[in-house]
Amino acid sequence: MALVNDDSIADRARKLESLRMTNVSSRLTRRETDHLDELAKKHRLQRGEFIRQLILDRLACDSGDPLVSPELVEIIGVRLMLTNLLKPLTTGQKVTPEVFDGIIAEVKKHKRSLAIKTRTDLEKD
Repeated sequence: MALVNDDSIADRARKLESLRMTNVSSRLTRRETDHLDELAKKHRLQRGEFIRQLILDRLACDSGDPLVSPELVEIIGVRLMLTNLLKPLTTGQKVTPEVFDGIIAEVKKHKRSLAIKTRTDLEKD
């Protein structure tokens, strides 16, 4: 029996990819820092998370991807999860741990694209 197989290597690579391992920094004046702190507080985020979101938004903008808030992505994710879990439960079907894990994986895979579609649909109205 092999101790390491292709699946475990791929799983490990996916987990490592999702870790935040690189630090990016910049020096600001006291006034700039105060202004940044005010904006972060206004958005109810810690300074570091606010800066991260600004960077990610800018990267998405430059790549041509539509901007969508992380809150909307998570709301869509919760909605998808509830929809996919409540129907089997209300019809008396069993939800096994494997089915549950599959639902969570599918939600993670599709929530951002559905949030973008939802935002685009809302902007049309």
